[in-house]
Parts: sequence; C-alpha cells; structure tokens
Amino acid sequence: MGIIENISCSNDIKKLRPEELKPLCDELRAFLIENVSKTGGHLASNLGAVELTVALHRVYDTAKDRLIFDVGHQCYVHKIITGRRERFSTLRQYGGISGFPKPYESGDDAFIAGHASNSVSVALGMAKARTLLKQDYDVVAFIGDGALTGGLSYEGLVSAAASGEPLVILLNDNNMSIDPNVGGTASLLQKLRVKPGYRRFKREYRELLNNVPPLYSFNHKAKEWLKTRLLPDNMFSAMGYEYLGPVDGHDVQELERVLRTARDMRKPVIVHAVTKKGKGCTYAEEHPERYHGVGPFDPETGEVYSGGESFSEVFGKTLCALADKDERIAAVTAAMASGTGLDRFALRFPKRFSDVGIAEGHAAAMVSGMAKQGLIPVFAVYSSFLQRSYDMLIHDVSLQKLHVVFGVDRAGLVGSDGETHHGIYDVNFLRSVPGMTVLCPASFGELRAMLEEAIYKVDGPVAIRYPRGGEGEYREISTEDEQLVREGADITVVCYGAMINDVLDAVRRMEAEGISAEVVKLNKITYAKFPRVFASLQKTGRLLMPEEVCAIGCVGRHLLAQASEAGLHLKGARFLNLGDNIVPHGTRALLLRDFGVDADAMLRAAQELCRL
Repeated sequence: MGIIENISCSNDIKKLRPEELKPLCDELRAFLIENVSKTGGHLASNLGAVELTVALHRVYDTAKDRLIFDVGHQCYVHKIITGRRERFSTLRQYGGISGFPKPYESGDDAFIAGHASNSVSVALGMAKARTLLKQDYDVVAFIGDGALTGGLSYEGLVSAAASGEPLVILLNDNNMSIDPNVGGTASLLQKLRVKPGYRRFKREYRELLNNVPPLYSFNHKAKEWLKTRLLPDNMFSAMGYEYLGPVDGHDVQELERVLRTARDMRKPVIVHAVTKKGKGCTYAEEHPERYHGVGPFDPETGEVYSGGESFSEVFGKTLCALADKDERIAAVTAAMASGTGLDRFALRFPKRFSDVGIAEGHAAAMVSGMAKQGLIPVFAVYSSFLQRSYDMLIHDVSLQKLHVVFGVDRAGLVGSDGETHHGIYDVNFLRSVPGMTVLCPASFGELRAMLEEAIYKVDGPVAIRYPRGGEGEYREISTEDEQLVREGADITVVCYGAMINDVLDAVRRMEAEGISAEVVKLNKITYAKFPRVFASLQKTGRLLMPEEVCAIGCVGRHLLAQASEAGLHLKGARFLNLGDNIVPHGTRALLLRDFGVDADAMLRAAQELCRL
C-alpha cells in the first residue's frame, strides 16, 4: 500500500514522518500523470506545485483555515489530499469533480477560482471578516507569477500590505503562466530568483548569532547591507510586506519551516517559492506550455491524442496571411498566444505582436490607443476572459468608434473547464456596447471570410465569436447578414454560429415527423432589422430559436421584440437556451441535452409549436 492511500483528509498528511514526504510527493506525481492522461486537464502546473501543496497542508488545516487559490490550475493535489482521491477518475467529467476549486464540492475549497489575479483581494476580505467577527483561522493566498501580470493582483497587494491584517501570500514562481511570462514583473522576479543564497544565509546567520545578543546587534547592519545587494528591487518589502525567500519550492521540509515562520509573524507576509513547472515529468518539464491545459495523452510518451484543426488555428493562420499584405495589422493576446492561435503570428511578426500577460482590461485599452493612431489591432481572447474588459469596450473603444477587431475564442460551451470558462455571456454584453458589430462564423471558411470583412469592411469595433474545437457538418461560406439555409412552410428555425450543426440534425428529425422547417442563419447578430427572418415568419407564423447562451440578453428575445414592432402576429415562439442557470462542466453534447437545447429538444419544441 502506498502512502497516498493513507491520506483521506487534510489532517492525515500532518501525521506523516519527515522521511515519508518525498515518497508521498513522488506518488502524487505518478497519480497525477496516470489520471490526467485519461481525463485531460492542467498537468504541468500541478506537477510543479506538489511540494508546495503538501507543505501547506502540513502547516494549515484547510477545513478551518482559508486557502485561496488564484486561477486554480494548481488545485489537483489539494483535492487529492482533501478526500477526493477516489473520485479523481471523474475529474472534469460530467457529474464528476471539477478541475477548479469549488466550495460546493468540499468545505476545504474556500473560494471558487477560474480567472486570475483576485486571490489576494479575496484573502484580504476573509482576513478582515475574521478580525471584525473575532474569529480564529489563518488565511493564505496561493498565487502564481503568471497571475501577478494582472493589475488586479497589485490592487490587492497594496491594500493588503496597508491593512496590516495577518495573512500569508505564497508566490509560486515558475516563470510561466500558460505561455512564458512577460513584462516588468517577470524581470523583477528573475532578479529575486537568482539570489537564493540570501535565504540560506539568513537562516544560518540567525542560528549562529541568536544566542549572542551583543554580537547579533553589532552584525545586524552588516546583514541589512548584504540583503540590499542580494535582493535588489524588492517591491514587496517596499510595499510593507515581510518578504521570505526565495525558497526552493520542491523542498517540503524547508517550505514547511518557512510557512510556519510566516504564519506566526501575524502580519502580511510574502513567501516566494521557486518551482519548476512540469516537475518530475520529462515531457512536461521540456514543454510546460503544451502540457498546461492538455487533452488525453499517452502517459509514457506524452503524445497528445489530436482532435484535428481548430477554429483557433484557422484564425491564427488567416490573420498571418492578411498581415503578410498589410503592415498596419497587429495582434494582441493576454498570455494566451498558443491557446488563441497567435503563436504563429508571434513568430512571423514579432514586432507587431504583443503579449500583455493576464491583463485583459489593459489589452482592451491598449488596442484602443493603437487604433486611434492608425494601426488595425486584433485582440484574440477567450470569451470568458473578455468579460474583464467590459468597461474598456465601452469607455475606450466604443465612445470613439475605434476600429478594433476582437477575436472572441471559446464562444459558447467549452466543456470540461466548466462554469468559470463557458463563453455564454458575451452575446449579452457585446450587443450592449454601442456601435459594436458581432459576427458569428459557423465554418472555417466563414471565419476566414469574416476576419477579412472585420478588418477591411466594418467600421468601428467588431467582434468575431467562434467556438472551441473544429467545425461540424456545416461547411458553407456566407457573409451576408442573414442566410436562408433551408426552405420550409411550418416553422422558422433561427440560429447563429456553431448551433447550425445541431439545427441541421434537428430539422431532419422534424422532416421525418412531417414538419417542414425553414432555417435562417444569422451571420451578424447586431443587425438592426432582420428582413429575411421576418419574411419567413410571415410565411410560417412560428419561431423556434436555439442559442448556446444564457437567457438574459439572448438574440431570440430581441427578434421577437422586433417582430412585434413590425406588426407580425405569430402563432407561437419558443426560445431554447441555457436559462438563468450556472452551467457546470461536462461535454457540450451532455450539457445541451440536460439544458434542453439539443436536437431532441428542438424536435419536441417544434412539435408543440406546430400544434398551435
């Protein structure tokens, strides 16, 4: 029996002897590789955080103390330690455990995570609540150096330092987020990272002189002089933190000693741990960006089972082809060059490529400045992360009618990453931005055509939203605002984007049941009037509109309002969408089924409408 099998709750790890800790870490790594190779998930980040997590659980009781993960990519070991090992085979599967911290899943998960840079702010809030309510628990924020590229982290750092609240910020410094880190923070941490001798010197110095007070006092100034030379530009100390580090993030016993020291100081403390992303797995260490978020793979070789070409890759290739002919085109990403398909652009046009780190708000403001001065900036970003730029979309881009192109990747349901990553809100907030044009390609060919249209034919801000993964049955190319895909007489089915594939399946089933469905696909969902849709509704009198978005702000309600204003009197209308619910992780097919938006649900809705 392995050591890992004796760990069924957080406090079990405290019972282990020091010599058992390294074997436990080895078992945890083997367990991660075996399981993530089957389910997919965030591998490299978790491999790098094994010792950090073990040390945290040796010092803290997460059932009582509050451990706040930033982003949450590195929470797998925490889940294994806190009683979810036996369910780990269900990781990211429908009905299984999530790949991110979830309080509804366990009391050991203090706060939901999924987006970056908020952990210090949340931790400070919890520390203040503890103080005001006179409660007794410790608070730790577990943040990576990648999340430090986000401006929100600095707002939290400044406020937490000024508060004086006892809390510990554990900085996991592996010099990576999803792609290699960029910017001034990366440079600062590099300076600190290459000075590991200071931490060792400080410990040995205290052990030698603590019992000789006069000598300690005499040598204190010498120590401070040495510190300034070993640790230049330490902004954390300048903010008011007690800075401890850098410490070897793969030495559990040293980490445990430092964390206990930090906890007992009863003030804001930064513990800076240097780790290796992908630690203990050769292919993950050599290519940490490839194994950050990975699908199922061969655990022996690391070979990832390919899913074919994706919309992201087509977007990146098309943008490169356009940039070859136009030097005004520039590309921007927020730490997601490979995820959004811009890695190719970065290699071919390095001077026209910008990776701003995990700073989507900054990116949206920056591209507005680029557009104002004559460039054609293209900001490729996941739908879920574009939410963080909403103020800039209105204030910086829209009010000046600037021509900025937003490549809105992962629009719609994204599957196993779950509620923090589904792209089901952008239709609502993008359509609320004055002057924003929203294009919805349903095939690779349409994405190519619409990207060129967005760059050269659309005035003002324009967003192109496209799904995760590859294209489906629909392979046509249409850039007109509305496309009549199929003629029918009984019911009008309206859709946009990848939903056309589900609709085509549904209308075949309708035809088998004697229902003649007319299908209209919207390529632009911010179109003021929809004459082709209205002409179809005048003929059929029935509207069915499935959408892979939440109910509030869905296009169907807008269409119905427009039809009413135009004086159309319908026999009936049905909107199939994700409602006002929080949508969990699971495959797109299973989620559409359970939320009533799949082909079967469309057939049932059509049958009900045709009885009216």
